[in-house]
Amino acid sequence: MDFSVAETAQRTGTSVDTIRYYQTIGLLHGPGRDGRNAVYDDSHIERLERIHALAERGFSLKAIRALLELGEGAESDKLLLSALEQSAVETRYSAAELARELDIPRAILAAIEQSGLVDDTPGDDPSRKFSRADLDVARGAARLLRFGFPITRLIGLAIKHDRSMKRVVDEAIDLFDEHVRKASGDAEDPEAGAEAFRELLPVTTALVAHHFQRTLITRALKRLKKSGEKRALDAAVAETKRTRIGFRWK
Repeated sequence: MDFSVAETAQRTGTSVDTIRYYQTIGLLHGPGRDGRNAVYDDSHIERLERIHALAERGFSLKAIRALLELGEGAESDKLLLSALEQSAVETRYSAAELARELDIPRAILAAIEQSGLVDDTPGDDPSRKFSRADLDVARGAARLLRFGFPITRLIGLAIKHDRSMKRVVDEAIDLFDEHVRKASGDAEDPEAGAEAFRELLPVTTALVAHHFQRTLITRALKRLKKSGEKRALDAAVAETKRTRIGFRWK
């Protein structure tokens, strides 16, 4: 049975503009033709209903496209992608909204975006690049600026860290893929790879954060000791003990 775009929109609860946008990004295949008229069929209806069902579960359009392309096969890939999305889906903000939340000039966020530090993370609207986690981190960065750190040098350090981190992350993904995901017996237990990811993500994140914090404090204290600033060193050591970060100065 054939439908016009308006009928398709009405049947699926999708706006005409959204249907056309889905076609533009390759999420929905194009309509057939009846003379000069575009016509849609049951396959378009089913596809749109599937998109809505996945969207209601919190999947981004990028993830939905990947899942639909996997089809009925590759169950382990779908489960792993689901686990990835579950850890990534959250409220998204535009740069303007983030600037208002932080009470900082929009130009500062523009500089960060231009530096390449903001990846195009999965999201329905590419203009809403920032997550709740980004907002929390940005609040911390705003506090650094209030202490007098120059924004240009902070961005420079962030770029260096970002480049190094991405290289390490790519190697970590390869390691996980080779020794966990492919070795977990996906054929017999397709949930194994996804479950391993859900368990390992917070563990590895905590390990990395702890190592960075410990290295930062260790090197800062060594520099203070070398400079001979005993009062500053004593105060710094006392603070590390008070905050119970598991560091002991030797």
